[in-house]
Amino acid sequence: MSANIQYDEHLIEDIASRFDLRTPNRDALAALVQALADGDGFQEVVADLATGVGKTFLMAALVDYLALQGVRDFLIVTPGSTIQRKTLENFDQASAKYVPGAEATPFVITPENFRTGAVATALRDPRRVKVFVFNVQQLLAPTATASRRTRAEDENLGGPLYEHLQNTEDLVVIADEHHVYRQNAKKFSAAIRDLTPRALVGLTATPDEADHSKIVFQYTLGEAIADEFVKVPVIVYRPKGTKDEHTQLRDACALLEIKERAYADYVAAEPEATPVKPVLFVVCQDIDHAGEVGAILAKGGFIGDGSAVLEITSQSSDEALEALAAVEEPGSPIRAIVSVNMLREGWDVKNIAVIVALRRLASQTLTEQILGRGLRLPFKRRTGRPMIDQVDLVAHDSYQALLKQKNVLHERIQVPTRPEATDDQGFAPAPAGVDATGEAGGEFGTDAEPNASGPAVPPVQPKVQGGDGVMDVEETATADGHTQAGLTLSATNREGEKVDVLHASNLEERKAAPQYVQVTRINGAPQIVFPRREVRPREEEFNLSDISDQDARQAGARHTTEVAETLQREAIVAKRAGADITIGSRVEDSQEVTPLLESLEDTRLALVKAIMGQREVPRERRAANAADRLAAAFLEGAGVTDQETAKGWSAARRSRAVDAMATLIRQHITNRTGRNTYEFVSVTLPVEPVGAPVDLADGLDTSVLFQKGFTYGHWRKNIMPVATFDAGTTEFALARLLERDPAVKFWLRLYTNGEAYIQTARGRYFPDFIVIDRNDVHWVVEAKSDRDATEADVLRKKEAAEEWARAVRDEGDYGDWRYMFATETHIANAEGWSTLLTATAPHG
Repeated sequence: MSANIQYDEHLIEDIASRFDLRTPNRDALAALVQALADGDGFQEVVADLATGVGKTFLMAALVDYLALQGVRDFLIVTPGSTIQRKTLENFDQASAKYVPGAEATPFVITPENFRTGAVATALRDPRRVKVFVFNVQQLLAPTATASRRTRAEDENLGGPLYEHLQNTEDLVVIADEHHVYRQNAKKFSAAIRDLTPRALVGLTATPDEADHSKIVFQYTLGEAIADEFVKVPVIVYRPKGTKDEHTQLRDACALLEIKERAYADYVAAEPEATPVKPVLFVVCQDIDHAGEVGAILAKGGFIGDGSAVLEITSQSSDEALEALAAVEEPGSPIRAIVSVNMLREGWDVKNIAVIVALRRLASQTLTEQILGRGLRLPFKRRTGRPMIDQVDLVAHDSYQALLKQKNVLHERIQVPTRPEATDDQGFAPAPAGVDATGEAGGEFGTDAEPNASGPAVPPVQPKVQGGDGVMDVEETATADGHTQAGLTLSATNREGEKVDVLHASNLEERKAAPQYVQVTRINGAPQIVFPRREVRPREEEFNLSDISDQDARQAGARHTTEVAETLQREAIVAKRAGADITIGSRVEDSQEVTPLLESLEDTRLALVKAIMGQREVPRERRAANAADRLAAAFLEGAGVTDQETAKGWSAARRSRAVDAMATLIRQHITNRTGRNTYEFVSVTLPVEPVGAPVDLADGLDTSVLFQKGFTYGHWRKNIMPVATFDAGTTEFALARLLERDPAVKFWLRLYTNGEAYIQTARGRYFPDFIVIDRNDVHWVVEAKSDRDATEADVLRKKEAAEEWARAVRDEGDYGDWRYMFATETHIANAEGWSTLLTATAPHG
């Protein structure tokens, strides 16, 4: 007898309570039931539910609802054996993955038990709720080379199981990963639709485009991120990128170690938390590739234990599959899973913390399926600890390259692209005169009298994104559709208290509001006493001389240790405002990783090449001998004195050493001016309060294009909460690097209208920044474009600043002050503050 499916709000709420459904699962259940109740005859409906939200719970709840409405036969179709095993565990009360809450207890029929007498008895009982769990391959029509047990005669059933399902009056098919059985996948589609079920319910996180008209409920990954039902995806990359798989895998293992410590610390602090061990997930090209990767991970410097690396392919043993099934258990020894495509979809674990996709992320679907393996929350909810609440995707072909691939994290997760016109998210184009890199050509490094007034109000500003100690803006729509704006502006005083500066409750008041508010230092930021010296210049010639071994040793002495390499991280963030979801990206703290070592002979040859590559060095035997001498002295200064200290350098350390050698040669080739006499005057920074515009661009929002003259805010380490910049690839890029690096405590932007300057023989030099590092060293920093970096006037100011820094330290009253000169290439190639220090090799 055909069941009468009706929409019952009370039953939906009861089931949602019993299964403890999340809101999107409850809403999806209601939408599916409504569609089935409204339909007449066969229906095919799809719930598009983001990976990690809990389609398993929705499936169990739907079975229970329809069973209570009279439906007795359900067929759950899975795309493969891995998901089939997981689904069977969801209905097995003895399994740790059992989904509790059902009022109706179904009889579960599987490929292993369907030919038994007990199943035959259950099939003849019209009152019994039956759930068949089969993968799609087991339902296909037989061929000349492949038989199907479900299509063969069964003496217990009196015919083939497939025919029994065809003759079942109220069969409801639930297609897990519905896109696999789309209608243009002919064999799979026929295996499902030839059963002539009463209804076909599809569950998927990546629906096929042809099935969009069948979707009755959609809950995107962006919504899931905003609602905190899944982890925050973080793209991890090296600024220069790398296609070296050893580097990618080593970086991933380093991140896994960081995650392991974070998970353990959380469990130690939360006695009620069930221990969870994070796992690395690697996706490879093919089976042979998976074997190679597994062998690499087994080595020291990576996972370091072959028994902790699990390879899952179509050739995996039953033992490997059993180890996979137990990977969430605290006692599992597995720390890394290497797969080809077996675990691309539907595999349901909560402890994937780091993902490396070594195969090309060729489509949106593949990317979302791979990313989905790590989206589930390990402790059922967000913990407030980023290393736990985030899943790191190691993609060293660079973040932007990843996003530019077709549909990758773009349509389903609508990451804002760089627009050609200001859009409704407030992302504005570059103004005329600014090139694609954001380099505007101007400089705050002149020997002129003050000619600028600091932060200025731009003619057009990106839309306010919210405040970090500066301002908060909210807009709401009234019933008549007009916009009502509520604007509260506040500043943080020196005691760390937020002071209400202005409140505008409606649009008219907002229009009348002042363009500026007064702001002071961010909470906890120090004052700086800048040692300005009054100079009486005396020029003298500096004669070129041969470079001594001691000069080379001193240069090498700055490279005695390896500097940790830095991985940059950008999170894909989502915010909800009612039904609207805003997707963006945000800079996260970088992570330091231990570098891999390479041949020391390669370093020596590179040093020789750096010397011989200078245009002033003649191509002759005498010069080549000198280059060998200087390279040897440089390495001696760096501590390479015997075999024990000659085990190799990292590629990054070698690159920095080569730059240092080239700089040493240039310094001895170029003539410089001489000394100055001086006295010091103390200047207290910053001057406060200062006026700041109401509308601010978010300096950390990577989707906002740089524009010269814009006022950027929401800084976390800038002593003042706002700043303007003249150039994108130098000053603005350096500010972002300073913000994300844990080695930097505070920084301050300097302007040409201030009292902090360095006196030169020809006037006043206004550097770009003061940076305070974690050792309380004060750095005066100049960021300069490559085209200007070698100008004689620029180099003269650089030398004066280096001499100034040495004089300040010798004075002894102002602490440790130093000077850094960073070109746009230095900044672009720097992985963090430590590598920028080594690359620029400050002398002052």
